[in-house]
Amino acid sequence: MTERFDIIIRRARLRADPTRLTEIGIKDGHIVTVAEHIGSEAVADIDARGNLVTEAFVNPHLHLCKVWTLPMMEEGALKAYQSENMRAALTAIDLAAAIKEKYAETWIVENARRAVAFAVLYGCLHIRAFADVDTKARLEGVKALIRIREEFRGIVDIQVVAFAQDGIIREPGAADLLRQAMQLGADVVGGIPWIEATNADAAAHVRTCFELARDFGKDVSMLLDDAGDPKLRTLEIMAAEAVKRGWQGRALAHHCRAMSLYPRDYFKRLVGLLRTAGVAVVTDPHTGPLHARVKELLAADVRVCLGQDDISDAYYAYGRNNMLEVAFLASHLLWMMTRNDVSKLYDMITLDAAAAINLQRYGLSPGCCANLIVLNHSDIVEAFRFHDGPSHVIGNGQIVDLRSIGEMASTKTSDW
Repeated sequence: MTERFDIIIRRARLRADPTRLTEIGIKDGHIVTVAEHIGSEAVADIDARGNLVTEAFVNPHLHLCKVWTLPMMEEGALKAYQSENMRAALTAIDLAAAIKEKYAETWIVENARRAVAFAVLYGCLHIRAFADVDTKARLEGVKALIRIREEFRGIVDIQVVAFAQDGIIREPGAADLLRQAMQLGADVVGGIPWIEATNADAAAHVRTCFELARDFGKDVSMLLDDAGDPKLRTLEIMAAEAVKRGWQGRALAHHCRAMSLYPRDYFKRLVGLLRTAGVAVVTDPHTGPLHARVKELLAADVRVCLGQDDISDAYYAYGRNNMLEVAFLASHLLWMMTRNDVSKLYDMITLDAAAAINLQRYGLSPGCCANLIVLNHSDIVEAFRFHDGPSHVIGNGQIVDLRSIGEMASTKTSDW
């Protein structure tokens, strides 16, 4: 008897072999068959019309508790963060913290729901989402994002990061709140050691995060050296701690903008440590004047991926959770426009980003989870050129109702 599939995608063009058309058979939430022709029927047939079919996009860095909060504040933080050489980045963080006095789970949920709906519309089904945890934000952001994680479960995979945005040593009580956040069900421990007052305090910040990660068996994500100061070296501290604690491949570095100012000899030594520690780097070059040395990291076999970072908040005015748009912007800012460059940028919002946040069974081969998108273009350069939403989104083996998701994305955000 011929096997009956839940979904068959026909006339699909794959990045691995764009010269021929392929069919993809999906059943029970997984890819079962990828072949030139599947001689079976399905409950639902999708005609890709010769366009690209790829893995769903991955956003490894989004401050989801802050989306659409820019109207709630003055633009001082935005100006400070985008100042020349980012010398005022710490000032931006302090200015942005004022908003957290207004934090409430109710309106954060509304804003976050809309942002995740946009992600789905643009084919992003995996998000590492940061929630500030400190004496001002308390646990409101974590509670909200855990609610959103459960609401979208089965469509979007959301990893909630309990994030010590305002520090640990300089913010008494933050360490206890981080532990409470992990007990509530956060998925990742988040830190930002570079904002501490001394190198010793930065090292203590890193140790605290790794101790929590060990206690709860979780990964670590840290925003590191996010300012125009070549003396900032917390990326090295984190990588060394990952090796010391046997957390290789489980510590993810974000931003690392000071890297652009490091002396070449030091940078070369740092690259060796990153490889040993299995530390990948998330870069968001569209959200600040400086960015990590992407091409050099790639040449040295350090994994690099792209993140949206922010959506209309104190640090960035735009954003739609559209990872093709992020890659399109990065293509300009990094001068990566050859066909090979564009292909690598696509990896940085799919395969490389998935590996960086340790997604399991991600891919386009039999046995992988069926989280796929059908683009409106047959050529990857054209996909970058237009960076529009996909024609079809499949989440965990189910065809997503993009009309309903679009209505959710168009809902006005809260008036707080």
